[in-house]
Amino acid sequence: MSVSSIYPPSAAPRRDLRKREAIAFYVCISPWLIGFLLFVLGPMLASLYISGTRWDLLSPARFIGLGNYREMLTDDPLFWKSLQVTTIYTLAYVPLDLLGGLAIALLMNQKLKGIGVFRTIFYLPSVLAGVGYVVLWMWLFNPQAGLINTFLHYLGIQGPRWLQDPHWALPAMIMMSLWGIGRSMVILLAGLQDIPSHLHEAAEIDGASRWQGLLRITLPLLTPSILFNLVLGIINTFQTFTNAFIATDGGPLDSTLFFVLYLYRKAFRHFEMGYASALAWVLFAIVLVCTLIIFKTSGRWVFYQAEAE
Repeated sequence: MSVSSIYPPSAAPRRDLRKREAIAFYVCISPWLIGFLLFVLGPMLASLYISGTRWDLLSPARFIGLGNYREMLTDDPLFWKSLQVTTIYTLAYVPLDLLGGLAIALLMNQKLKGIGVFRTIFYLPSVLAGVGYVVLWMWLFNPQAGLINTFLHYLGIQGPRWLQDPHWALPAMIMMSLWGIGRSMVILLAGLQDIPSHLHEAAEIDGASRWQGLLRITLPLLTPSILFNLVLGIINTFQTFTNAFIATDGGPLDSTLFFVLYLYRKAFRHFEMGYASALAWVLFAIVLVCTLIIFKTSGRWVFYQAEAE
């Protein structure tokens, strides 16, 4: 039976065209696909296997199943300490980042001459090298010659030892991280500028105050940008490493022992690659669960412009 008896005369060329388009598509994405398989999916699967072994890089890996996870949950107080430090840091930093970014974005959304210069000034710290700004803040937090304690001394206040004090080290890390608040500000500013002006004009005609316009129009339509910053903030805070590694190395008394810093210690100081891989998968699971919960509940508080029109 010939092809022409099965397909109409015009169907075969269309089928060949779709086949050629499919081949061209896979050829075009093949560099990304090969890179994903070799450098993302492959290492992830290897890490999953290594997490079930004891391996110190020098001797052959010995498979122990869920032994690393069992030890982590029952016999490792530093695991819980690092998780506690990271959780406290996340719960403190993310709301401050959202509120501060929103406040600055509202200020930067004004139609004033030269406002672009101020937007650049607020955004610039977020793109500076991590090590550079950490060293800068270490000088600012210096208990003897630091600018912060010097200023407090002029006010008659005895400044704390900041990074050298277990009670003040984590709050100092939070203050240090707010240096990059411009990243949230830019995203929220873009969301503000995407809100149609006629909605505020209609609200003013109906007698709404600016505060009512902010609560009833601006904030609801800004929730997609807030959602993006919320998810990104949680992911970034759970991956905090540079600040603690450079400034305190987890001290004093493990008060700034972040989860990823503890993972780094296990992998590259103690050479417990299996245990470090297990920590990495626990981190992946925590971030995944938090993200899924946020997206699952976002339908209750995230509003889009199409819903308001």
